[in-house]
Amino acid sequence: MNAFRKVLYADVAVLGGLGAAVEGVARERGCDIGTVFPASDAVRIETTRGVVSIEPEADQHRFRLSVHIPGFTWVIGSTDDLGSAVEAVAAWRGGLPLEEFRATFEFIELDEFVRALDNGEPTATQWADLLSSEFYEEQRGLLRRVHADEGLRELFPTVSHGGVRLRVDPLDGASRQVLVTELGAEQYRVVRVGVPEAAWGDVSADELISHLRSVFEKA
Repeated sequence: MNAFRKVLYADVAVLGGLGAAVEGVARERGCDIGTVFPASDAVRIETTRGVVSIEPEADQHRFRLSVHIPGFTWVIGSTDDLGSAVEAVAAWRGGLPLEEFRATFEFIELDEFVRALDNGEPTATQWADLLSSEFYEEQRGLLRRVHADEGLRELFPTVSHGGVRLRVDPLDGASRQVLVTELGAEQYRVVRVGVPEAAWGDVSADELISHLRSVFEKA
């Protein structure tokens, strides 16, 4: 934290910085926020609904809350009370329904966030970015093959470990998902992430789409 912010946020600086302050407030208020990860002048907390950050504003004593998923960041509100920010993070992490969350914390604004989710914007935009990026040229053929299927393109894609990871919920990094890697010679390996090691299979290019459909049609 620079000298100006140390003066503006003297209450945070005296506690040893934002990370320590957030952890201290969480203990005092009995909030379960999990592990706090310092990140420059902000802190990040991993949740099943994206990574949430608390960041001090640059020109006024306020704490900005944002939600992050790969390729997207939404500012969902700000408050001058660190305690309220921490309580909001705990409620978000605990899975409080969005409408109830918005009603409980008056400083929260979810309109843009909810609209993006309702419109499927994160998933559609993520597909467009991956398909157009030269960085992922190696996975381009696989991405195009999967995206061509109307049902599979509704899954949220990321590129991971040299393959394409597809998951049901763009916000939940632990939701039902598979990792597809190209083995060469029109062969692919499909691994169901988060289930026993035996839950994988090697399939041909002709079988890939039907195999993926069957995986996601199962509970």
